[in-house]
Amino acid sequence: MSLFDDDFYSTKVRRGGRRQEQAGSGRSFGFGLGAGLGKGLGAGAGLRGLREFFSSTTLRIAVVSSLVSAVAVALLFVLFLDGRQPEPEARPALIGGQSLVETSEGIISASEKIRPIVVSIINITQQSQNGKNTDGDGENSGFEDGGLFPEDANLGSGVIIEKKKGHAYIVTNAHVVANAAKVQAVLMDGSKKTATIVGQDPISDLAVLSVDADGIDTVAEIGSSGKLRVGEMVIAVGNPLGFDGSVTNGIISYLHRIVPVSLGQNGIYDWEQEVIQTSAQINQGNSGGVLADLNGRVIGINSMKIADTGVEGIGFAIPIDTVMPIVKELIDHGRVLRPYMGVYSMDLGSFLDQPAGEDNGEEALEPVIPEGIKSGVLVLEAVGPADKAGLKLNDIITELDGEAVRGTKDLRKYLYNKKKIGDTLTVTYYRDGKKEKLKLVLTEKEGEQ
Repeated sequence: MSLFDDDFYSTKVRRGGRRQEQAGSGRSFGFGLGAGLGKGLGAGAGLRGLREFFSSTTLRIAVVSSLVSAVAVALLFVLFLDGRQPEPEARPALIGGQSLVETSEGIISASEKIRPIVVSIINITQQSQNGKNTDGDGENSGFEDGGLFPEDANLGSGVIIEKKKGHAYIVTNAHVVANAAKVQAVLMDGSKKTATIVGQDPISDLAVLSVDADGIDTVAEIGSSGKLRVGEMVIAVGNPLGFDGSVTNGIISYLHRIVPVSLGQNGIYDWEQEVIQTSAQINQGNSGGVLADLNGRVIGINSMKIADTGVEGIGFAIPIDTVMPIVKELIDHGRVLRPYMGVYSMDLGSFLDQPAGEDNGEEALEPVIPEGIKSGVLVLEAVGPADKAGLKLNDIITELDGEAVRGTKDLRKYLYNKKKIGDTLTVTYYRDGKKEKLKLVLTEKEGEQ
């Protein structure tokens, strides 16, 4: 049967002056040549006839027909039969140079590495003995008595960072263990351990706990927050709403984000925290948990989130490069050793914004504010080094070592970031409207300034 339905490849041969239809056809591979040759020999032609046959157009047409048929069949064979070309291999989309499959495997691998070193923290405060309590990390857990987490407990997360001399050290947030009467750490296998607070630092919002190291085989691998890049994929592991061991993923949204903090929880922002912003979901109970890269290295301690209505995907973690020096001091000293000036104060700007009070006959207690001075630190009480150097009530501090301070936040930042215990500090201030200077020696003070 022919590959083609028409007679395009039929041929005609002239023999003995007569025109005769040649029945042979080159419609399939090798068919045209064999048919033409067989017909000529079968007619009893001699050598002359054979020469005449090969010199005729019949042979040329037959050969061409055969070759065309062969090429056509070969092409069809390649395209539709055994020579069918394989489809291109499907490739997954890329994320940051990694395929989705590779990224998924990275998340799985990092999770398997991180989850064993994350613990749930149970904080039973003095107030919680009477029922619900919202101190510490957030709302009551909602779990009934007899469950993994007591109903009256505040919940948070922690990270096992070190084993030493039979103890395992856990880092968490200071607000997770605030006002604690009793603290427990729950390991991934569900076992509970009584935890001791080694030290806590409300300024950095970090705390270190200690538990016995029995049954603890894995500690965190510490990474470097200084090498992070915006857009890098990370995971957060913790105990949100009591669901221990939960893993979420996201990216680094911003590095070195400055967030105002109210150390006294009174709405007055008197400190600033430098944090990593991430889109990984962080909920109540995640505080103190891990922010990790896809290599399973800890690069931050989850600390806070913006919880306003309509806000999603904005969480913050304390960079691990900030965490580790503070953790070392808490383990070594039980506190962070910071230079202490000895002033209880308020922002001059806040004082000026207050509505004028009624005349109570105590005008002598009001500070004298020089013209043009609208910012600084108003001294409410001087103790320790400040008292010894001569600072008094209503003095207005405007400079430290010649650097302007606009309020208490600037004063703390200058002391904690640029000075050390034992350093001499030059204070520029106004007293009764007159500009003056004095020097004091910074000392150590246990506890919070």
